[in-house]
Amino acid sequence: MEKILIIDFGGQYNQLIARRVRECNVYCEVKPWTTPLDQLKAFNPIGIIFTGGPNSVYLDDSPQIDPDIFNWGVPILGICYGCQLMAHALGGQVTPAQDDSAREYGKTDTWYDTSCKLFQGLPAQGVSWMSHGDYMAKVPQGFALTARSDACPNVAIADESRGFYGVQFHPEVNHTRHGVDMIRNFLYEVCHAHGDWTMGDYKNTAIAQLREKIGSGKVLLALSGGVDSSVAAALLAEAVGSQLTCVFVDHGLMRLNEGDEVEEAFAQWDLNFVRVDGADRFLKRLAGVEEPEHKRKIIGEEFIRVFEEESKKIGAVDFLAQGTIYPDVIESGAGEAAVIKSHHNVGGLPDYVDFKEIVEPLRMLFKDEVRQLGRELGLPEYLVSRQPFPGPGLAIRIIGDITKEKADALRLADAIFQEEMARAGEDKCANQYFAVLTNTRSVGVMGDGRTYDYTLALRAVTTSDFMTADWARLPYDLLDRVSSRIVNEVRGINRIVYDITSKPPATIEWE
Repeated sequence: MEKILIIDFGGQYNQLIARRVRECNVYCEVKPWTTPLDQLKAFNPIGIIFTGGPNSVYLDDSPQIDPDIFNWGVPILGICYGCQLMAHALGGQVTPAQDDSAREYGKTDTWYDTSCKLFQGLPAQGVSWMSHGDYMAKVPQGFALTARSDACPNVAIADESRGFYGVQFHPEVNHTRHGVDMIRNFLYEVCHAHGDWTMGDYKNTAIAQLREKIGSGKVLLALSGGVDSSVAAALLAEAVGSQLTCVFVDHGLMRLNEGDEVEEAFAQWDLNFVRVDGADRFLKRLAGVEEPEHKRKIIGEEFIRVFEEESKKIGAVDFLAQGTIYPDVIESGAGEAAVIKSHHNVGGLPDYVDFKEIVEPLRMLFKDEVRQLGRELGLPEYLVSRQPFPGPGLAIRIIGDITKEKADALRLADAIFQEEMARAGEDKCANQYFAVLTNTRSVGVMGDGRTYDYTLALRAVTTSDFMTADWARLPYDLLDRVSSRIVNEVRGINRIVYDITSKPPATIEWE
C-alpha cells in the first residue's frame, strides 16, 4: 500500500491534511516531529508533508527536523511552518515580517505559476488561506518562486528537480480555492501515487488481519451503540463470529432511552450481547469531580474495570476490542504533540489492563471512513449515519460536577432539542447537535416568582469531516420553540443560549 508520511509540527490542521490525502485515495499517517529518523524511514513513504505550526523556525526552541530527511530522494511538501522549515534547513533565511503588510492572515488573492507541477491544470489566479507572521527573506539555492500575493513575492517555492515544494498558505482548508487539487497534484504528479486506498480493500485486509491476530481467542468488545463501536462490532463479527461478546455499559450518562435502543438494535445480530447497568458505580466515582480531563480518565478506568469483571464471567477472554478512531488518537496526544482532549478509550486508559491485548480495528480511520466501512459491511444506514456521541457521554456535556439530577435534566432537554430538530427537518442539515448543561446559574422569573437556575447551551454544527466545523444557522422560530419547551418542561433550567463558535477555535464538544 502506498503511504504518505505527515510530520506534525503542532499545526491546528494536521488531521485535516491527513483527511485530504485520504480523500485522494492515498493512505497516510501523522507522526510527531520528535519521531526518530529511523522510524520515519521504516514507514517507507512515497512522499512527505510537513504541517504548519505556531512556532518561528529561527528560534532555538522551535521544532526542527533531521536534515538527512532531505537526502532520501522522497518528495516533500511543506505547508506554512513546514515551508519555512524547509527553507531554513536548506540555506534560506526566515525572519519576522518587517511590517504589518508582509503579515498575511485569512483569505488572500494569490497568483500561481501553473507550469509548476503543484499548480498545473489550475487557474492562474485564486484565493488562498494565509496564516503567517514570518517571512522568507531568502529562498534556498535551487528553488524557484511559484506563487505570489500582493504582499508577498514568495507565497510558494519549488525545487522540482528534487521534488521539494513549499507553500506559505494552507491548501487543506476549504477557504483555499482548488487547495485539494494542489494536494492531489503533489500526490499524483510529484509522488506518482496510484490511489490504492479504498474501504473495500481495507475491509478485506482488516478481516484477514483480525483472524490472524485473534486466532481461536475470545474477544470482548466495548459496545456503546455509536457509529464507531457498531462498525467495530460488525467487522469483528465478520472476522471471528461467535468468539465475540459485545458488552454495552449503561453508565447513567446516556441519552434518553438510549440503552433500550442499543439493545434492540443488536438483538437480531449473531452476537453475544451483554448489557450492564453501571449507573450507580460511575456516578459515585464522578461525584464532586469538575475537571474534564479527570472525568475522562475516571470513566476510562471504570469502563476497563467493568469489562474485566464481565470477562471473568465469560471466562478466559484474551482481547479487549474498542471502537477507537484516528482523531481520538491524534487529539489524545502522541510524543510531544498537544493534547486537545484525552479520549476515554485512549488517553483515559489506566496503566494496567487485565487483557492479553487491546484490539482497535478502526484506529487508523477517520469518521467518514468508518461510516463508509459500515456500509461496506452491510450495516443499516440509520446506524451508520447516526450522530456521534462521546464515550464519556453526558459527563462531558455537564460542565462542573455531575449529579443524577443534572444528568436527568440534560437528558430531557437534549431529547427535546433532538425532537424539534427532526420535526423542523433541520436534522438533515446539521451534522451534529446537542445540549450542554453549563455551570452558570442566573436569575429568572417563573410564575411571578424569582428563580436562580442553570443556563443550558444548544450546539449545532455543519461539517464534512468533524475536524473543522461551522455553527449551524438554525431558524429563529426553531430556536424559540426549543427554548420555550425546555424552560417549561425541564426543572432547574431557566435560560437558553446558542453556541455560534466554529471549530477551530472551539471544539465541537465543550469538554
